Parts: sequence; C-alpha cells; structure tokens
Amino acid sequence: MTIHFERLTAALADRYRIERELGQGGMATVYLAQDLKHDRPVAVKVLKPELAAVLGGERFVVEIKTTAALQHPHILPLFDSGAADGFLYYVMPYIDGETLRTRLDRQTQLGIDEAVRIAVNVADALDYAHRHGVIHRDIKPENILLHDGRPMVADFGIALAVSAAAGGRMTETGLSLGTPHYMSPEQATAEKEISARSDVYSLGSVLYEMLTGSPPHTGASAQQIIMKIVTEEAAPVTKLRKSVPPHIASAVAMSLEKLPADRFESAKAFSEALGNQGFAQRTGGAARTARAAGDWRSRVAVPALAAIGVLLAVAMLGWLRPRESAGGASRQRVVLWQKPLERFLDPGAEYNATQSAISPDGLTIVFTD
Repeated sequence: MTIHFERLTAALADRYRIERELGQGGMATVYLAQDLKHDRPVAVKVLKPELAAVLGGERFVVEIKTTAALQHPHILPLFDSGAADGFLYYVMPYIDGETLRTRLDRQTQLGIDEAVRIAVNVADALDYAHRHGVIHRDIKPENILLHDGRPMVADFGIALAVSAAAGGRMTETGLSLGTPHYMSPEQATAEKEISARSDVYSLGSVLYEMLTGSPPHTGASAQQIIMKIVTEEAAPVTKLRKSVPPHIASAVAMSLEKLPADRFESAKAFSEALGNQGFAQRTGGAARTARAAGDWRSRVAVPALAAIGVLLAVAMLGWLRPRESAGGASRQRVVLWQKPLERFLDPGAEYNATQSAISPDGLTIVFTD
C-alpha cells in the first residue's frame, strides 16, 4: 500500500471506504469505494496531484456543479465532489461493465445495428446536455461505458470544469485530457467558440470507428492526425465496409463535415438521420464536400505551412540533441502546440496516444511522454 493510497483512504474515511484502484486516465486515478452513508459501491475519481495543485479545490468544486444537474438514462450521473487533504475528487456510480474502448480493442468492429444503437443512445444524451447548455468536448470510446450493452456517457463536462478552473494554467500540468483522433476541426484550429456541432463531429468519429475498425484519421504522430483532420476528407465508410447501408454512410459523412455549419445542427438531427432509411446527404454531394474542405484549408493553410516549417527545424534539432541513456533518470517532456497550428516546442517527439492532452476549449494541445 503506497503512501498516496494511505493518505487518500484517511482523507475520505468519514464518507468512503476506498477498496482498490480500478485504473488510471489522463486526468485522474479511479478507485472502487463503498459509499458509507448510502451503502453502495461507487467509483471515486481522484485528480492527479499535478492537476490538483494547479486547480485549487474551491474553484474546481464550483465549476463541476454544472454537471451535477444532468440526469439522463445515458449519462453517468455525478454523485459527489470535493476537496480533502489536497485531493480533488468526484464520485460516480460504479458500473460493472467495460468501456467502448475495451470492447473495440477486443472486437475491432461492431455489428452495424449495435454500432448505430450505441451512437443513437449517445446522441440522445448529448442532445439532452446541449439543451441544458453543456457541451461534452471529449467524446471518445474511453468515455462511453457499456453496462449490459447499454451505453453511459462518463465524465460529462468534467473536462470543461477542469479547464475552466485551471484558466490559462492548464499547460503547466502536462496531463492528458484526450486524444486527437476524435476532436473536431474547430478544436484543432483553436476556434474560441465550440458549439454542440463539435460533439456531433466527435460522435461521428466514434461511430466511424465502430463501423470500420479505425478512427476517420490516423497517423504516426499527433501532428499528422491533426493535419489530416483539418485538411483531408475521411474515406467513406462504405469503402472500408461495403455492408453499411447508404443512409448510415451519408449520416456519418455529414457528421464529419469540416465546417460546423455543414454538419447536423444538433445531436438529435444526427440520431434521426441514422434511423431514416431515406436520408441522403444534402445536395451538392462531392462537389459541396470538396468546396467545404477547400474553404477550411484556406483558413488553416498559412499557419499549417508555418507549423510544418517549424516542425522540420525543431525535428532537426531533436536529431542533433544527445539522447538520454536508457539507465538515466526519467523525466517528463511537455510538448505544447498553441493556437492555431503555429507553435511546436518539440514536434519531433514520438506520439503516445495515451499521453496527449487537448484542452477542451481547443486552445492548447499538450503531449507528454
């Protein structure tokens, strides 16, 4: 038993009996605990110490209250939150199941009907939250829990609460808030205003992976993925899986449009299209899609080219730098890509998807290894 675990157990002893660690994510460590007051198992998520130090307990607790009011069959509710002995934590129901990420790692692809059902359920949850003024900003397979086949969206608004509480200091932590595969183009290009249509794009990316076995855009590095998100069209799902019905393929394609205005206006509209066999993407087809991509490329072309130039220069410096020996002391390296595609501190770093950070407002991307 570590000192950290002992401290946490003591700090929460009057409310929760911490039993064991369930896992770790980019922002927090998850523990199975017993709620002493209500005699029920719960999942206690404890923010990592580096993040807690930046946030401060009072503001985090204030910001996280926004999500406590969300009550929906497909949203994992927030039971409690607080600060104790330097720990910042929040409490959710313990779900005896697995994440969609675990399921996809095991099966690669899901049946078409099941994939669509999960997407429709998640879309319903998103639509409810959007109507209550909350945008998730980090929809990905890791945040979708499956309990008896029923999807539950976790960490709803938590990333936003963390970002709001941290203000401009999020980059000090070097912690992970997400992976780039599911972020919208407007997040990638640091748009200040992120709308519900950003969540629609992320859900479309998740559905794309459930159907085809991979996200819409992949690459050897985070930079490659980001550049593809903002400049390249995803291959049609029917090219990778011919059995996908045309209306579903059209709905996925529309959810992944580069320009927010070209996507579904709401998660509900996306959900309805998935269930409408007569749905076809708006007129204009490939020509309109190409035009939208061209409009988007024109918005990012100059900063993207500047970014590539800096990438090459810094990569050269990285190759010339002495490498740390395998037996040397480990260190954390923070790579910061700031608004918009203009600044790389170390873009030659090899990408590890479990240790990238994208701030929920899209203003900052941080990579650690």
